[in-house]
Amino acid sequence: MVDYFQILCGALVLLLAFYYYLTSSFNYWKKLGVAGPRPLLIFGNLKSTTLAQASMSDTTRKMYNEFKNEPVFGIYGGSAPILIVNDLDLVKDVLIGDFSLFASRGLPLFPKVDRLGEHLFNLEPEIWRPLRARLSPVFTSGKLKEMFPLVIECGQHLEKYLDTVAKKGEPVECREIAAKFTTDVIGTCAFGIDMNAIADEDSEFRRMGREIFTPSLKQVIRDTTRQFFPAIYARLGHLLQPTKVTDFFTKVVMDTMKYREEKNVVRPDFINMLLELRRNPSQLENIELTDSLLTSQAFVFFLGGFETSSSTIGHALYELALHPDIQDKLRKEIRENFEKNAREGKNLTYDQVKELKYLDAVFHETLRKHPLLPILMRQVNTNYTFKGTKITIPKDTRIWIPVYGIHNDPDIYTKPEVFDPERFTNNGISTRHPMSFLAFGDGPRNCIGARFAFYQTKVGLISILRNHKVEVCEKTTIPFKSESRAFLLSLKGGVMLKMSRVE
Repeated sequence: MVDYFQILCGALVLLLAFYYYLTSSFNYWKKLGVAGPRPLLIFGNLKSTTLAQASMSDTTRKMYNEFKNEPVFGIYGGSAPILIVNDLDLVKDVLIGDFSLFASRGLPLFPKVDRLGEHLFNLEPEIWRPLRARLSPVFTSGKLKEMFPLVIECGQHLEKYLDTVAKKGEPVECREIAAKFTTDVIGTCAFGIDMNAIADEDSEFRRMGREIFTPSLKQVIRDTTRQFFPAIYARLGHLLQPTKVTDFFTKVVMDTMKYREEKNVVRPDFINMLLELRRNPSQLENIELTDSLLTSQAFVFFLGGFETSSSTIGHALYELALHPDIQDKLRKEIRENFEKNAREGKNLTYDQVKELKYLDAVFHETLRKHPLLPILMRQVNTNYTFKGTKITIPKDTRIWIPVYGIHNDPDIYTKPEVFDPERFTNNGISTRHPMSFLAFGDGPRNCIGARFAFYQTKVGLISILRNHKVEVCEKTTIPFKSESRAFLLSLKGGVMLKMSRVE
């Protein structure tokens, strides 16, 4: 006869054991003397983000505002302890001063599941360090000057396209327009391919870009499982992959490399650097240069190159539409610079873009208010005591730096909700801590393509604003509300604006 009492007791024991497993780490930060918000079962402190109720930007900013007077505070991602570093001097130690101890991002890698996941952003230091050293020459000033005419050509195509858009007089998604431009730039500068995303509504590259970054339930499940349940992801993650995207980029990169080798084609671009690595594998000792590893580097350059710059252009246009006085001032600077160089018989040049100081201020203020990456991730490789504190963390502790919170802290930036490019004049910059602006990270593991992003974004804004203006319309999301399902900061509903030509 079945003993229901024993079954009930057994079930209760299993339930208690499961509960203990989920909560056993919740005293972790208290034992170390670190303050932090109270965690919830299963979700830790990231319930709203995990369930796509709030963006990572809003979630981390809320926690930052609550604990910003602490040099550090502890949270839980699921049951995993994470330390958030607020104090800017300590941030500098993590990113620069003690970088060798924090070189890892602490992101789990699953090469059998994520075929294009072994890229510079994710890789562990022993592979990241030599690989970055070999790829960095692609982004020198000299190489960018060689590529610059190609960027300008894409900008000219964008201007012509905008004339047809403006004639319609209808609200347009400006981030999508920017993405077409940046897709074409990355195509020609990195791959030597005319992607034709501006002219071709059905451009395959643009479709793949949309598929990667358009928020979906599948994407949320994939990202959440990879971050908080890595053991499950290692077994079942292959079911959540964007297979079309992976196959498409693998074919494009491999076919392009094969064609160049057969035809002896040499270009000053990213694919050429990958070819050099494959021809000379001894440059990277003890690293197997698989097709997946090589393709992953091209893949992340494509993603970073088109997504970050297109989002920044979109956010800049959003703010300029809300602040027509700033937009007019910027257009005046652009036009005066063009007229001056036209009298001297010059086209837009790399050095000319550097002369546009107000454009640079608008660019930085856009990334100050709307940093795309809400957090920077690191992991310590030894027991570590933070300088000037009694806080010691053990080896392998995960670290987050709350970029979105820092950038919107009223103690660092007065009235942070106000869009004010004057913050980034020389006087404004000199009064702030060097770690108060982290849109591209800092230290040895900062964004490898930051300089490329500077110029690509600025050329995009020049091409749009020189002869066109943007205005808010009935479809514009006001005030700014972030997309809760996206990890990167983006405007819910897209950047819907009205565009018209300015004579």
